[in-house]
Amino acid sequence: MMNNRQLADTFTLIANLSEIKGEVIYVILAYRKASENLMTLGREASEYWKEGKLREIPGVGKAIAEKIDELLTTGKLEFLEKLNQEVPASLADWLQVTGLGPKKIALIWKTLNITALSELESAAKNGQLRDLPGMGTKSEAAILEGISALARRSGRIPLGRAYPLAHEIIATLKRVKGVVAAEPAGSLRRMRSTVGDLDILVASQDSSAVMEAFINLPGVSRVLGKGETKSSIEFSDGVRAQVWVHAPEKFGTALQYATGSKDHNVQLSQIALAKGLSLSEHSFTKANEEIFCATEEKVYETLGLPWIPPELREDHGEVQAAKTNNLPKLIQVKDIKADLQTHSTWSDGKLSMLEMAQAAARRGMKIIAFTDHSVSLGVTGGLSMEDHKKQATEIKKIQKQLGDKILVLHASEVEIKADGTLDYPDEFLATLDLVVASMHTGLRQPREKVTQRTINAIRNPHVDIIGHPTGRLIPDREGADLDMEAVLNAAAETGVALEINAHPSRLDLDDMYARRAKELGIPITINTDSHSEADFDNLFYGVATARRAWLTKDDVINCWSAKKLLNWLEKRG
Repeated sequence: MMNNRQLADTFTLIANLSEIKGEVIYVILAYRKASENLMTLGREASEYWKEGKLREIPGVGKAIAEKIDELLTTGKLEFLEKLNQEVPASLADWLQVTGLGPKKIALIWKTLNITALSELESAAKNGQLRDLPGMGTKSEAAILEGISALARRSGRIPLGRAYPLAHEIIATLKRVKGVVAAEPAGSLRRMRSTVGDLDILVASQDSSAVMEAFINLPGVSRVLGKGETKSSIEFSDGVRAQVWVHAPEKFGTALQYATGSKDHNVQLSQIALAKGLSLSEHSFTKANEEIFCATEEKVYETLGLPWIPPELREDHGEVQAAKTNNLPKLIQVKDIKADLQTHSTWSDGKLSMLEMAQAAARRGMKIIAFTDHSVSLGVTGGLSMEDHKKQATEIKKIQKQLGDKILVLHASEVEIKADGTLDYPDEFLATLDLVVASMHTGLRQPREKVTQRTINAIRNPHVDIIGHPTGRLIPDREGADLDMEAVLNAAAETGVALEINAHPSRLDLDDMYARRAKELGIPITINTDSHSEADFDNLFYGVATARRAWLTKDDVINCWSAKKLLNWLEKRG
């Protein structure tokens, strides 16, 4: 039976082929939304299916529920088979090439009658693309660079898939008799947006029971190797995991070493050598003496350093900051008091505003902004200005019901249209408590044009936040080719806030640009973009990205008091 990853991949393929075919954008976005939600669903869609509750999955309406039913029943989808007859499935791979949009793909395919990526590369190298309408030598060179970049990518696992799976494994291993500790390692522990294989370290004097529990985990399709200290497995969806078992007295050194990054570890090794020590994954050694560390804190203490949070361990200045006691006090989930991008049944959310506000309040939120989509994003049931007036009336009613439990703001996620204008006129935007401006379409426009669209929104005096600025979807879609330095400079000039969207398929801004935004004094907001109650729990991923960006609670407007946030919004107009 198909798992969530396979179902999500199917709907991504449908969206990609439909885009090349020239299907209307609303249909394409519906498939992408279904794929995105399936990838981060807390349980298998097949369980909803058995219970007759497929339409309870966020983003799954009648038509998509029927397709999931067919896929789970037969393993095939007649709709996709027919679509494949119209558009070769191999063309979907071309969408991953930077510089190639669906219209160009259709043009090249139909004009040159080629469908394989290798044929596209040969055509570009032979100068066959430059004379096609709307193309030239620069476009041809960009496509070749895009193909080269695609070849360098690896099949990494999105954090939203890797993190919960790793912790399910850890929960099982912690129940094994004799296990003292179990932790993720590698890029997962550093909370990168994508990870390779899952690395898990266990502290125990007896590894045999740990290994048995590991290789017999649910969903394992192959045991790739089993030994006394290390075993490797592969799950049915292709994800691979390995576990190492170390004696408890050596666990700290092993965990530090396995967490990395490689460059961070090189820095620590150099400090150790300067102290006459040699540092390995097992211990420190000095002459013939071994120094064991049961905890990471002991490792850093031996080096004369404070413990460095895993999210910072990328050799981006964290060791130097530790030496001078200048490590930032990183933001934590508990610091977040407001969620400034959420959706209700007024557009494409699954719950009413009252239900969403109550769910947010239960999680400690003091402010929630309902940013239901603007009118042009039809697939989401975007609101007209008249709809917004009705929504504002409802907000007043539910605010009375909620009292001082949580403050409800009337807002909107307003589309930045392909021509660079916003979906609503300025006089209407001025009536909203908060405006988030985002791009969902036209992401493959040329760099200059898509950058100017974003800057236009930033310079609009009524826009408070730029939502998920690049529009990327991990792992399937790269973001728009923005000139990020120009975007950041514009945000710094205007004081508009840039969003770290906490949904694990976005995590956009990424940590690199969020840190640059901090350097420029740009306000940062971390929002869940929730469409259901479960989505609020994605906040953790957004905070992890902020921690990788060295952000403190002072850098993030969601940590402000209600009074300070409202004053900021009022001053912005």
